[in-house]
Amino acid sequence: MAARVLDSWALMAFFEDEPAAAEVERYLDEAESTGNELLLTAINWGEVYYSVMRAASQAEAERIAAEMGTMPVQIVPAGEDLRLTRQAAVYKATRRMSYADCFAAAAARLHGLELLTGDPEFRQVAGEIAIHWLPTR
Repeated sequence: MAARVLDSWALMAFFEDEPAAAEVERYLDEAESTGNELLLTAINWGEVYYSVMRAASQAEAERIAAEMGTMPVQIVPAGEDLRLTRQAAVYKATRRMSYADCFAAAAARLHGLELLTGDPEFRQVAGEIAIHWLPTR
């Protein structure tokens, strides 16, 4: 069983050693020790990849992708079960959120799990899903 859902914001904070990095690392360590992997949607995986590629290079994006592959993270595909895509589409149609963020929120809702993020966009769905707010400073 998965423990929580990761937003791409949380992973980027971890990789960029931002204030939330230590807490994200703690959740990764906990997932490793308990066997309860964290969930990350394929869309959010792609958001991390393109963000790193834009900021650095494709080689760096590949390095980060390889590192993500060693983490206790289960990738949730978007296409196998249209419930995830449908819920993300509902969020996108009714909220002012990025499409990738809508997928993270949809995964948290459908799996009944807490979302790890520091992205203020998620305040719009805070009444619908459990959110653990990571430090931004």
